[in-house]
Amino acid sequence: MTAVNLKTLLTKANRNNYSVAGLVVISWEDAIAYTEAAHETKIPIILQAGPSCRQYTPVSILGKMFRHLAEQTKTPICCHLDHGFSYDECIEGIESGFTSVMFDGSKLPLNKNIKISSKISNIAHKHNISVEGEVGIVGYHNGNTSFGTDIEEAKKYSLESGVDAMAISVGNTHLQQSKIAKIDYNKILKIQKISKLPLVLHGSSGINSKMRKKIARNTKVAKFNIGTELRITACKSLRKSYNKKKSSFDKIEIIKPSIIELKKHTKKVIKNIGPVK
Repeated sequence: MTAVNLKTLLTKANRNNYSVAGLVVISWEDAIAYTEAAHETKIPIILQAGPSCRQYTPVSILGKMFRHLAEQTKTPICCHLDHGFSYDECIEGIESGFTSVMFDGSKLPLNKNIKISSKISNIAHKHNISVEGEVGIVGYHNGNTSFGTDIEEAKKYSLESGVDAMAISVGNTHLQQSKIAKIDYNKILKIQKISKLPLVLHGSSGINSKMRKKIARNTKVAKFNIGTELRITACKSLRKSYNKKKSSFDKIEIIKPSIIELKKHTKKVIKNIGPVK
């Protein structure tokens, strides 16, 4: 199956009361583990190339890589460029084979965020590519502070930006290594009343599985971005494998167990929020 765009996945998710996991890719090993998990469970996923991933691998390569993996399975997969901080970054994603891009203009004045989001959306939609935007700032654990989404700003943005999904800040934080997020559930309900867009929660590693499931089944949050939680699993397995095989110089032999463990954990994550079977 060819890759699908974000709007296709999230519209179906909203209609059927489930969410799709935006899985943060750092390397090929992550991407193959996620794709195999999707294929074996028949649950759709979003492969995401964020700034860390793009720092080491060119966007043009990542677009082809994600597309290649999506074509190996009948399970729908979205190829998503995450946190494009400029018009040019998003256009590069559009030209490189991604089926969805995120423009993160959350730190800009609202009107400028809307203007650039709209410009990107107009171009993306001509190529059947989706756009995700953000209102409010999702900060970083022990780093930049979050600023919760203003409901009136969210309303204006959702009406004027032309995007297909809107990321919001409701207590979610990037890079949380434990389940300590205090999600403002009522605020999610308020935001979905003033917007028809599927909603997105970045920094979902800090949200416990019970809360994720509640949100997936009962709100218009159709996408949870999950990276830190999965990286912890992969790195723990990698350290264990290395310590067992310190004399080995076979890189694949050392890495392979971490792919298996990552796939196993990914299945748990996507089953928890995915379609009810």
